[in-house]
Amino acid sequence: MMVAVPELEQGSKATCPRCETTLISKWRYPYRQPAAYAFSALIMLTIACLFPFVKMSAAGIENEISMFQIIEIIMGTRYSGLALFFLLFSLIIPAFCMVTIILLGLRVHLHKSIKILITRILFQMKSWCMAEIFLAGVLVSFVKLIAYGEIGIGMSFLPYCAFCMMQVRAFQCLDRHWLWNKIEDAPKINKPLIVGQTGISQNVRLCLVCTAILPAEQHECPRCHSYGSVRKKQSLQWTLALLLTSIMLYIPANVLPVMTTNALGSGLPSTIMDGVILLWEDGSFPVAMIIFIASIMVPTLKMIGIAWLCLDSQGFGNRDPHRMHFIYELVEYVGRWSMIDVFVITILTALVQMGQLMNIVPAQGVIFFGVVVILTMFAAMTFDPRLTWDRCNKRDAVKAVEQEGAAG
Repeated sequence: MMVAVPELEQGSKATCPRCETTLISKWRYPYRQPAAYAFSALIMLTIACLFPFVKMSAAGIENEISMFQIIEIIMGTRYSGLALFFLLFSLIIPAFCMVTIILLGLRVHLHKSIKILITRILFQMKSWCMAEIFLAGVLVSFVKLIAYGEIGIGMSFLPYCAFCMMQVRAFQCLDRHWLWNKIEDAPKINKPLIVGQTGISQNVRLCLVCTAILPAEQHECPRCHSYGSVRKKQSLQWTLALLLTSIMLYIPANVLPVMTTNALGSGLPSTIMDGVILLWEDGSFPVAMIIFIASIMVPTLKMIGIAWLCLDSQGFGNRDPHRMHFIYELVEYVGRWSMIDVFVITILTALVQMGQLMNIVPAQGVIFFGVVVILTMFAAMTFDPRLTWDRCNKRDAVKAVEQEGAAG
C-alpha cells in the first residue's frame, strides 16, 4: 500500500498504517551511530577470539577452549558441518556485517558498484547473524554440564557478550531506506501516485532490496540492479517445496541421536527429547522449557504456520490479514532461534573432551536438525506476505461488486 511519510523528528519512526511494519527510522547520528556500535563490536570480537572462552574441570582434569579451538575440535569429528554452522553464523557473517556497516557509516571512498554490492549482502545476511543465539546456547550448555564438574568462563567470554549486544544495537540503528538514499537517490516515477491504494492497482512495484518504487513492468532496479517483479515469482511453489523438504528431514532430526556421551568406556546416545527429559529430571525446569520450546515447539509451529500462510493466501480459511501478517512476522523472527540446540551440542562437544573419563561427540541427528532450521528460514523468506493482502483486496472487491449489484 502506498504511504506518504512526513518529515520525521530525531529518534522517531514511521510505520505502515495497515500492517504496522516499520518503514523508516530517523536516528540522531545515522552515519556515526551504527558505525560506532559496529566498530566496538568488531573490537570485542577480536578480543574474544584471542583468549580462552570457557573451561571445565572434573576429577582433576581441566579443559579450556578458545573460539578457534571449538572449530578445530569439531572438525576432528565426522561432522565437520557442525563446525561450519558455528563458523558462519557466529563469527564470519556477523564480522562481515560489522565491517560493512563501518565502511558505509564512515563513508569510506568505495566505488559505487562495491557499495551497492556490500549493502545488498548486508541486509540479506542480517537474519543469519546468530551470535546472540550461540551465546544463549553456551549458557544452556553450562546448565547441562554443572552436574558433571566445575564450569568457568575465560577472558574472552565477557568480550563476546559485549560483541553480541553491540552487534544487535548496530543493526537497530541502521535504517535501510535512509542508507540506500545516501548511496543513490531513488528513481523517479513519472506519474502521480495515490496514497492509501495498493501499488499493484497503480501499476507500480516495490524493490524488495533497496525499497525503491518502480513501474510494474520494469524488472531490473536502476539503483541496486536487483531483479524482481510485482510479486515474488513462484513464491508458493518455492515455499511449499522447502517446507515439504524440511518436514521430511525433521523426522530423522528427532528420531536419530544428536549426540553421544561416552563415559568410562560406555556410550549413551541421546535425541533432542532425551536432553529435554534429562534437564527436567535434574530440576532445571526453565532450561528444559527453553530447549523444548526452541527445538521442538518452534520448528513444529513454524512449519504449521508456513503451511497455514500458504493456504490462507489461496483463499482457504479467509482469516483476518492483520492476524496472518503477525503470524508471518513471528515465524520469520523466532525460527532462527531453533539453532540454539545446534550451538549447545557444538559447545558440549568442544568442551567435554576429557579422555576416557568423559567425552561428547555429535551424532547425525544434529546435522539433520540444523538443515531443517535453515530450510524453514528459507521457506519463510521465499513466501510473499503480500499475497495475503491481495487475497483480502480481491475479497473486498467482490463484496463491493455484489453490493452494487444488489443496490442496482
